[in-house]
Amino acid sequence: MGSLSFERVSKQYGQGARAVPVIAGLDAQIADGEFVVIVGPSGCGKSTLLRMVAGLEDITGGEIRIDGRVINGLEPAERDIAMVFQNYALYPHMTVFQNMSYGLRIAGLASDEIERRVGHAAQILEISELLARKPRELSGGQRQRVAMGRAIVRQPKVFLFDEPLSNLDARLRAQTRLEIRLLHAELRTTTLFVTHDQVEAMTLAERMIVMNAGAIEQIGTPESVYERPASLFVASFIGSPPMNLLRDWAALGAATVAATGASLRVALGAGVQENVVLGVRPEDAVIVDARPSGALWPFAVEVIEMLGAERLIHGRVGTESVIVRQEASRPAPRAGQQVSLHISPSKLHTFDARTGRRTDNAAP
Repeated sequence: MGSLSFERVSKQYGQGARAVPVIAGLDAQIADGEFVVIVGPSGCGKSTLLRMVAGLEDITGGEIRIDGRVINGLEPAERDIAMVFQNYALYPHMTVFQNMSYGLRIAGLASDEIERRVGHAAQILEISELLARKPRELSGGQRQRVAMGRAIVRQPKVFLFDEPLSNLDARLRAQTRLEIRLLHAELRTTTLFVTHDQVEAMTLAERMIVMNAGAIEQIGTPESVYERPASLFVASFIGSPPMNLLRDWAALGAATVAATGASLRVALGAGVQENVVLGVRPEDAVIVDARPSGALWPFAVEVIEMLGAERLIHGRVGTESVIVRQEASRPAPRAGQQVSLHISPSKLHTFDARTGRRTDNAAP
């Protein structure tokens, strides 16, 4: 196993005036045995960064280190990494055993050691009965397990996963996420996992790297990123549904703000100006049985989505669209009904509208 570090890492395509920057001056440290997920929208540079670690993309600037060793100029085979791809990348003419053992045979390992490693990996992934089959005889989930097994037998210092669950259906994705978590708990190999799915990131990561336009927006545990998003981008990207962001409001006094005529008492703190965006998670906006006054905002219900154990209630506070998450056991409002919305001051987030960054006086 080994640590992984990025020091001022940059990547651009082309030269001179036609150069297209993809990643600019990225710094991050991943500890030995840690499971870190890089998450962000398509085109943000996350897969490019992973491919730079793997040696499949050249590094324009900076250094990438594995266990303290700079790997910039090393060939992929010299980096002591194993990669699991989105499309499995299995040899169709080989059996499962041959696919899993191919890298070991190329490395010149003894037959009994190859048998031991493949057998152990197959047992962990519960694919021992599939070793004689070929990829065309396997389901998508089974193929992904074989691809993971091929990585495991290498016993590398770093595992790299490039959106490996994208081709699976929803049930298999959930099942495979659990398998990956259990696998990491057993092997404790340093793992870098790339995905655009924030649900995958939240459920898999020990820490998350949220990327946007080639830069890191925030690094932290799933809990810290969700509870204290560092920017408007993170607030709008992490969470399903995302955080409600209120821009059409004005400060009325030391502890009161208004959104298009609806007043709410909140502790905004000193120095808050009107260029602040207010944020509140859907589960932190609560419908209460009271007439709108004081600390309540009038909420006009428009659409209700039933999701089994919970419902999402879409509506408006003044001109602002707001989503409320409510347990299904609570009484549901009706579409077109005007109700009252309570937001605890401790659950309110504030962001600078110009920079997009979280403000120092933001709660919680």
